[in-house]
Amino acid sequence: MKKFLNNVDDFLTESLAGFAAAHADSVVLHTEPLFVRRRHLQPGKVALISGGGSGHEPLHAGFIGRGMLDAACPGQVFTSPTPDQMIAAAGAVETGGGVLFIVKNYSGDVMNFEMAAESTARKNATVLVNDDVAVDDSSFTTGRRGVAGTVIVEKVVGSLAEAGGDLQACQAFGDRVVKRLGSMGVALTSCIVPRAGRPTLVLGDDEMEMGVGIHGEAGRRRCKMMSANAITAELLDAILTDLSPARGAEILLLVNGLGGTPLGELYLLCDAAHRRLSADGMQVRRTLVGNFTTSLEMAGASLTVCLLDQEILEHWDSPVNTPALRWGA
Repeated sequence: MKKFLNNVDDFLTESLAGFAAAHADSVVLHTEPLFVRRRHLQPGKVALISGGGSGHEPLHAGFIGRGMLDAACPGQVFTSPTPDQMIAAAGAVETGGGVLFIVKNYSGDVMNFEMAAESTARKNATVLVNDDVAVDDSSFTTGRRGVAGTVIVEKVVGSLAEAGGDLQACQAFGDRVVKRLGSMGVALTSCIVPRAGRPTLVLGDDEMEMGVGIHGEAGRRRCKMMSANAITAELLDAILTDLSPARGAEILLLVNGLGGTPLGELYLLCDAAHRRLSADGMQVRRTLVGNFTTSLEMAGASLTVCLLDQEILEHWDSPVNTPALRWGA
């Protein structure tokens, strides 16, 4: 295993210290308990807090800032953060509008965020993201996993909160967006968790994992390598079957790298996805390509489709200024 490490036990704290130093103008790092928050808070605004295991950067800390999150609670690599982190983060960023927890659907995350929601004195609500169409409610213990679609939820709900939406409206909007999301990923190589020091998946040189999870969980099937067009078609077939969009539906397409895939290959997948979606009668109104929800150094990618309406589109287009995502004024 070759990684930039000092002591494996210090990986998370040293990485976050570097993140905070690089973005000191916009974020503040708290160490006991561990969380990252916006440096400049907006009084009276609904505070958005997310989090989860590290190893998926820039999710979640990279999306702290104007138009997205107010705080993120990072756990160790692929390990849920603890309730005390979430409670402390809520106390640090809640300014009168209540707290909205945005939670990916993994058992540890769900349990610990529920405990925090019950224990904090702050008014709060939760949005649960479960956009992974590779698994269904009967084949995974907690139902469908939360994956790259979380970025879209954080962006559009963050925009509504920034515009003054109250806690109930932000929760309802988040729940509605989740129902219009579908994602699925594919891995060409495994990631290596620093503490484990060995690949999570064992894939042959000519094999890939179709429907892989963002922690390296097994997917729908292990199969031989295919062309980019064939891979894209299988991912989109699963997503569109789940979402059942009407012909002519307007969509947002996210082509997400899992950490080890060159950007040129992600744009190649983007081209394949645009061609396939257009042939199916879809209108791709917005596209985002890059590494947003990663799995350490895993070579692979995921596709996310969000069915747009005017409200979602307006909040997607609104200004955002975070370390990993920024546009507009």
